[in-house]
Amino acid sequence: MKKTEPILGFIGILLVFILGKTMLETNMLFFRLLVGVGFGYTLSRAYTGFAGSINRAFNTGSTKLMRTLMFLFFISCLLTTAFLFNADPTTYDLWVNPINFGLMAGGVLFGFGMSFSSCCASGVLTDIITGFPRAFTTLVFFALGVFLGFPIQNTAGWIKNSWFSTPVGEKLTGGVFMPDLFKWDGLDGYLGALILTAVFCGIVVYLSYRYERSRKEKNTYIGHSMEKVQDQNEPLDSKDYKLLSEENYNRLFIKPWTLVQGAVVLSILFALLMGVTKAGWGASTPYGIWFGKFLMIFGVSPESLASFTKMPAKAYTQPFFGHAVSVQNFGIIVGTAIYLLTAGKFVKTFMSEMHITAREVLLYALGGITMGLGTRFANGCNVGALYTPIANFSLSGWVFLIFMVLGGIAGNTCAKKWFK
Repeated sequence: MKKTEPILGFIGILLVFILGKTMLETNMLFFRLLVGVGFGYTLSRAYTGFAGSINRAFNTGSTKLMRTLMFLFFISCLLTTAFLFNADPTTYDLWVNPINFGLMAGGVLFGFGMSFSSCCASGVLTDIITGFPRAFTTLVFFALGVFLGFPIQNTAGWIKNSWFSTPVGEKLTGGVFMPDLFKWDGLDGYLGALILTAVFCGIVVYLSYRYERSRKEKNTYIGHSMEKVQDQNEPLDSKDYKLLSEENYNRLFIKPWTLVQGAVVLSILFALLMGVTKAGWGASTPYGIWFGKFLMIFGVSPESLASFTKMPAKAYTQPFFGHAVSVQNFGIIVGTAIYLLTAGKFVKTFMSEMHITAREVLLYALGGITMGLGTRFANGCNVGALYTPIANFSLSGWVFLIFMVLGGIAGNTCAKKWFK
């Protein structure tokens, strides 16, 4: 392996700590940067992502990623319980999203779009490094979709008002906070909510196995190539351990993590984020703000942007590195680059998808704009409407999952025909 890329990777790590600490205005922004780097590194090294849960199943027959996400969701709920039990949940910025037509329509649109672009709101950031033309096209139109969706999200009752609410959900943004359903369980509702979450996860795992078995019986199961590589991870034999050896470097920095290892690290990072910021993981809202900032280059005033989007003008005047989630998103890109550099895979990976056709550009653009609009209708993306709400015991996350799967099936079916 050439040593140039690993050296640049470790220089990058040092720069994250040095420049992040000295140039970001607050310690909280520095923390957001580090968490973002952690997310990016983990998503890349574990070759995982929320969009793949449907796309892989449809295209390869493998449901391993979907099953692993259920593991991630459940352990994240366990960790969230540690913060919320015997505390006032309304002191946290819990993402208990409204359950309404917007949630369902947004789930369908988001699932539909991610089938074309092979990524989601967090995945498009990692793919800026691993598939630049596809990811850049998707990101531009994703940002456009979010921007166009802002005024609808901020004014439409079918997005803001929930059909069902519980006491805690009503105090937040509306919706069903699952512990409210089990106040009689002796643990303030959290035991019942955890059991119900386990049941939901179990149902998804059961259906995933049934689907995968059906694909194998029909001889349409091909499996996912990277999952096969991940499954070959061998345990470390202590008699072969040498600190300064190529084998040890391979274990520490190159060998892909398994999906389960990635899920464990993601859940720990999510718990850190919850504990420090009292909020979950979001990614998509800044994209619309970035699009507004782009329009400002051509003379559009912040006041005009605020009037159109029904958002404060400060959202567009605030510096990029002064916005917490933007810094965190930037960290995801940096974390991806750090993994690929330290693993010596950066150039090879970056160049692997540099050639795309005009038809692909149109499909990626369609994927981006439908995902962007979907996030506004559903009040979030795969992390903001799915992962974080489920980890925060919001029933809305499970509703979003159902409609995202339906949209993903429809999108993959169309993409399969259109790509031909």
